[in-house]
Amino acid sequence: PVAQDHILGLGQLLKYYERFPGIIKTTMKLMADCTINFDDNSNKNKKNYTGSAGDDIMLLEKLALEGLEYRYGKNNKEAHARVAHELEIINRLGYCCYFLTTWNIVNYGINKGYYHVGRGSGANSIVAYCLRITDVCPIELGLYFERFINPKRTSPPDFDIDFSWKDRDDILRYIFNRFGREHTALLGTIVTFKGKSIVRELGKVYGLPKRIIDDLIENPNGEFAHDPIAKNIFYYGKQLANFPNMRSIHAGGVLISEKPLTTYTAMDMPPKGFPTTQIDMFTAQELGFAKLDILSQRGIGHINDAAKMILDNHGVDLDIHDVDRYKNDPKVQQQLNSGKTLGCFYVESPAMRGLLKKLDCNTYLDLVAASSIIRPGVAKSGMMHKYIERYNSAEPLEYLHPIMKEQLEDTFGVMVYQEDMIKICHYFAGLEPADADVLRRSLSGKSRSKKELQRVAAMYFDNCKALGYADELTNEVWRQIASFSGYSFSKAHSASYGVESFQSLYLKAHYPLEFMVSVINNFGGFYDTWVYIHEAAKCGGKIQMPDVNKSEHLTMLEKKDIYLGFVHLLNLDSRVSKLIVAAREMDGKYRSLQDFVKRVPAGINQLLLLIRADAFRFTGKHKKELMLDAHVLLGVTEKLLGRRLLFEESRAVFESPRLRSFKYEDVYDEIELLGFPVSMQAHDLLKTNFRGNVQSDDMVDSIGKRVKMVGNLVTIKYVTTVRKDLMNFTTFLDSKGEFFDCIHFPRQLKEYPFKGKGMYLLEGLITEDFGFPSLEVSKMVRLPLVRDPRYRD
Repeated sequence: PVAQDHILGLGQLLKYYERFPGIIKTTMKLMADCTINFDDNSNKNKKNYTGSAGDDIMLLEKLALEGLEYRYGKNNKEAHARVAHELEIINRLGYCCYFLTTWNIVNYGINKGYYHVGRGSGANSIVAYCLRITDVCPIELGLYFERFINPKRTSPPDFDIDFSWKDRDDILRYIFNRFGREHTALLGTIVTFKGKSIVRELGKVYGLPKRIIDDLIENPNGEFAHDPIAKNIFYYGKQLANFPNMRSIHAGGVLISEKPLTTYTAMDMPPKGFPTTQIDMFTAQELGFAKLDILSQRGIGHINDAAKMILDNHGVDLDIHDVDRYKNDPKVQQQLNSGKTLGCFYVESPAMRGLLKKLDCNTYLDLVAASSIIRPGVAKSGMMHKYIERYNSAEPLEYLHPIMKEQLEDTFGVMVYQEDMIKICHYFAGLEPADADVLRRSLSGKSRSKKELQRVAAMYFDNCKALGYADELTNEVWRQIASFSGYSFSKAHSASYGVESFQSLYLKAHYPLEFMVSVINNFGGFYDTWVYIHEAAKCGGKIQMPDVNKSEHLTMLEKKDIYLGFVHLLNLDSRVSKLIVAAREMDGKYRSLQDFVKRVPAGINQLLLLIRADAFRFTGKHKKELMLDAHVLLGVTEKLLGRRLLFEESRAVFESPRLRSFKYEDVYDEIELLGFPVSMQAHDLLKTNFRGNVQSDDMVDSIGKRVKMVGNLVTIKYVTTVRKDLMNFTTFLDSKGEFFDCIHFPRQLKEYPFKGKGMYLLEGLITEDFGFPSLEVSKMVRLPLVRDPRYRD
């Protein structure tokens, strides 16, 4: 078939319109007035902060010198020289306004009492440190400024600033108001099909209920995984991987331009109301934009909330940015060394806790290294194991090449940071630092140019051959570079994470209850909420069920009593939760159930839920009596709610029958309403009295022995082996409330799969890796609990 639509040549077009010379003339004029200018070299950012370039550098220098005294005192010559060096480069490359803009945003947050963390390569800058944009001292860590702003680097720098998830929207509102909505926008992005999103989207296509989709995601080897529909989902999922899914918003990217942003891109207006570009970060960089990353983080939320709670409870106004004091605190070092880091930013996962113990980690520099080698690429390349081995070695180390010793002696010949890769590419393979940085960006996915990657890779191999290296050596170094770079951190990034970790560790070491309550209230940690509540109890807190006369919407601390917030009660309407608090604040505590019903329009179902949660224990009545009272008060139906009570309070005297209660009844109410028990340990609900012949604390003395352990399942990590088999790394709590870790190899996992959350009897061999013990599970079974006596089996 012949195509019907095609573009006519100019001669044909003019012939068709020769009878309409006016149209031809107007069209030619319109074309002459139109120009397209692809200017992708000039700086598109806001040019001046104060109105002139001269005033910008004067203001930036003034602020930097004031900050220099705050950070280093008056007579630090090294710091002074470095500030002067950086200011010269910043001014020459036209980034004064960019620094001042970032300072303005951070300063707004400080004045509002918002805690922030400046991380990423921006922590290489001493000027950023002096402006309090970051809390990382680049002199202490030997960080070089050119990793952030390099005159030879074509892509612009960017600051990554993390705020609490509660404060971020206010920060964004301030940015848009301060710098103008025409000149400010969030960065757009194209979301591709990856990981869990593939299963979730295809599950919807097949009409699967959410419960089954969640199970396929959380337990890919579970009971539904072998169903034909599930197999189709996994098959087609592989075909969809990395294809575009939808246009979305970059995690935190913000552009602030000199000209209106519509000069460069069309805009979207998402529900939150912040204009969003239709270009992504790569296009923005190619156009010359230096973006700001304004990110949100729940870890910052718990630090911020803990500091406020400490001020309220103890009258101590902590300077959370005074990190040097925290780095040398003995209690912090002991907590880090022992791996007692639950709730602490970036160091609480089972893998990280294990790594801290393997490294016998107790210093800031050790933690900075650990923050980088825990990354997937370092572990996959074998470099994490090699680093631990060399860290603990008492023997002289052997290096792949003398240059490795010369450049990587501080990290025992192992590439730990992105900067290490750049150094090896430069000193070992003879690449220019700018080319080495291109290679780093290409391998980490920050550059989309395959040609650039191929060009620099070819240079690497050609240079190594010219330098006379054996192919085996060249290939091994390249293997380490390629597998490591994609997931590694810059040293500045690891240092920023280390700062936040130390701040968390300090708060937990000295104010454990305030810290743990803040962790609970910010949600979103590595573990489920019940694990943090368990930890709060271990720290000396007395966990209390919600109480209508004490509790708030979120969890609260009163001396050592931790009253769980109404938010944790499953199926309790948040509107009712807030009404309970508001009515109490307005008219005082509730005097009785009748008084509560008068003041809070909760409805019979919500009222019964609160009674089952023992939220009316101040009345001194048993829950079953209160349930009867509730039905009488509300006339069994909710229709009377908000009109009149069946009986006035003064005349409401009820003779309740004597009702039986059972030992485990309250515990099962807690499990049903919260998802976990409060008044009793999960182990105490077991039918058996057996608690294992080894506890967590005994494992170190039982290396090489076959043992039985009983544990409450905390978390499962799914790992695919080289043969594409599934294996698990798991964490359990023993009957003393201590963690222990297990390994489930593919064959054992197929024979003894998990049956959901709960209590397990595990049998296996205790092994150790650099002094850290684990149980290699050979058999396991989920243990039955005592039945709820209210229901028949």
